[in-house]
Amino acid sequence: MSLLARLRFSVPALLAFSGLTAFQGDPAPFNRLASGLEYRIYHRENGRYVLRPALPTTGDATYPARVGRIMSLHLQFRTATDSVLMHSRRQNRNQPVRVPLDTVRRQQWGSVEQALSLLQPGDSGVFRLNVDTVFLKSFRQPVPPFIRRAGPTLTVLAKAEKVQTQEEARQEVQQQMLQAQAEAKKQAAQLALKEDARIQAYLKLNKLKGIKTPSGLYYAITKVGPGPKPKTGQTVAVLYTGMLLSGKVFDASARNGNKPIEFPLGQGRVIPGWDQGIALLPKGSKAVLLIPSALAYGPQGAGADIPANSILRFNVELVGVK
Repeated sequence: MSLLARLRFSVPALLAFSGLTAFQGDPAPFNRLASGLEYRIYHRENGRYVLRPALPTTGDATYPARVGRIMSLHLQFRTATDSVLMHSRRQNRNQPVRVPLDTVRRQQWGSVEQALSLLQPGDSGVFRLNVDTVFLKSFRQPVPPFIRRAGPTLTVLAKAEKVQTQEEARQEVQQQMLQAQAEAKKQAAQLALKEDARIQAYLKLNKLKGIKTPSGLYYAITKVGPGPKPKTGQTVAVLYTGMLLSGKVFDASARNGNKPIEFPLGQGRVIPGWDQGIALLPKGSKAVLLIPSALAYGPQGAGADIPANSILRFNVELVGVK
């Protein structure tokens, strides 16, 4: 797998970068490998970055000891005119990307892989590579025209954080995932409390007697219908008006000739707040559903009309069950 393929999912192109640019203006000359790859590598000594001595022209003799391991690092790619092509720090929420370290063969000389092979944990490097070589050997695709127009070189800035075994990297990724899940759960709980308070205030302001379900949905039946409640799997027909708590209407069956929407209940064809709320209504009932964002469109929102984390109000009428 090419280096670009490994990075594609975590480091999309065309983003700005920060954190390594201080070394680009360094007056120190570039060192050069036999492959033509030019480099400057720095390591920290007493709180300062110090330029490392030049390596043998064949590369770092210690690299074979790192082959088969995983390097965690931050990366930046720049064109010959200094336009930023890739950003890892911001796109990856300041988390490093992880690159498997493979044997660098002669046919990979002058590639990004060879550049990274010169880094040891804690190093920061600035590499200047031939753009045709990079795209042929590392990215395995033609040079995009706008990059070719910028000039014949590609600059790569890299900061290596650590080198781990595959098992160490796997465990660290799992731990980070667990931490992220715990943080997301904590934030969701805090948001749910805030939204619940907003819904209760809204009910009081609008003089609605809402009933709260265990999931956090509120419903207020304004007219009790004579029919039975629908069951999971039955097709229901509903007239509705959907609005934000501000009163802005974002959708309504009246906009579609007052034709009710039909869907099988409890099958995930609608937002969870609808599946749950409609199931509480006897056929023929009218009700107000106040749906917290977790049971609606969540942090992604829906188009231009429903912002992220929006509480939704639906005035509904269950007109059919079949």
